[in-house]
Amino acid sequence: MTDFNIPVQALKGRGAATRMAHRFERDTRAAFDDGWSTWDEALQGAAPKLPTEVRWEDARSALVRNDSPDIAFDRSVNPYRGCEHGCSYCYARPTHSYLGLSPGLDFERVIIAKRGLAEQLRRELCARSYQPGLIVLGSATDCYQPVERELRLTRALIEVLREARHPFAVITKSSGVERDLDLIAPMAADRLAAVYVTITTLDGELARRLEPRAASPQRRLRTIRTLAQAGVPVGVSVAPQIPFLNEDMEQVLEAAAQAGARSAFYSVLRLPWELNELFQQWLELHYPQRAARVMARLREMRGGQDYDSDFATRMQGSGLWADLIRQRFHKACARYGLNREQAELDLTQFRPGLARGQSSLF
Repeated sequence: MTDFNIPVQALKGRGAATRMAHRFERDTRAAFDDGWSTWDEALQGAAPKLPTEVRWEDARSALVRNDSPDIAFDRSVNPYRGCEHGCSYCYARPTHSYLGLSPGLDFERVIIAKRGLAEQLRRELCARSYQPGLIVLGSATDCYQPVERELRLTRALIEVLREARHPFAVITKSSGVERDLDLIAPMAADRLAAVYVTITTLDGELARRLEPRAASPQRRLRTIRTLAQAGVPVGVSVAPQIPFLNEDMEQVLEAAAQAGARSAFYSVLRLPWELNELFQQWLELHYPQRAARVMARLREMRGGQDYDSDFATRMQGSGLWADLIRQRFHKACARYGLNREQAELDLTQFRPGLARGQSSLF
């Protein structure tokens, strides 16, 4: 009997199309028609139901340190592993491999929530050796992804930071951050909080394919406006820039500035580990006529490779096309008044004793 491979198809509401093997797996598997109508279902576009699953793990640490010279902060907290937003370009996808899970569908379907994370953060902030520095929430996966509505792990972290008077910033593409304005706005007034909202494109159709379960671009603009009106310093991330796909950087920056954003930053798409195969598969499924051009341009900005991990160039690339993106970004920021002033958060207000439940004379 001959085995027929079932063609890969895009799955509604998911960024990945397969549970691709992670790099530590010993065996790889391919789907094939077993005679039980799976071939017919695939041809008819029938997609399997893939509910989101939350798994708990006990938090052994809260603060994640990095010494990367191309990252503007040296510590972060991520309440979740995996992200239901399902962004096809997410550089955090390969981290699911360390859990024995696929960077493909598992990354956006199997969400790991960290039990006891807020109390662990409190212990680390109260350690005698701890020195304050900007903490970023959601640096790897979105801390306001859908499961946060119920689990409220991010809110618990902010409550600890408020008690300790410790400055923090949030990076998100979710309108869920508005729920915690009662905590964030007073801290922002004291120069202890800022929020950065990612808007990759204003094209709704492209956004639905790139970021299938994230808020729409217009909803994110509304979030920027809501935060700005509440007095919260807001920035916009126009990352990642993907050649021949999200070509509307200037329009995004203009709309964000009009909504109240004060600052902006960007990066060029990077494809570490399994993300390289996964994103190229996504390109072939959604934009097959552009796939070769997109990858050719990315390689031009990566020294001829699909990915270059060099700290000096990994975020923004190198060469002519990378320089053009950089020039477009800086000119647009100057035109729309972005990055004229930096929102400096105040580290001097840190009071670990307050987080321990002690009173303060100051």
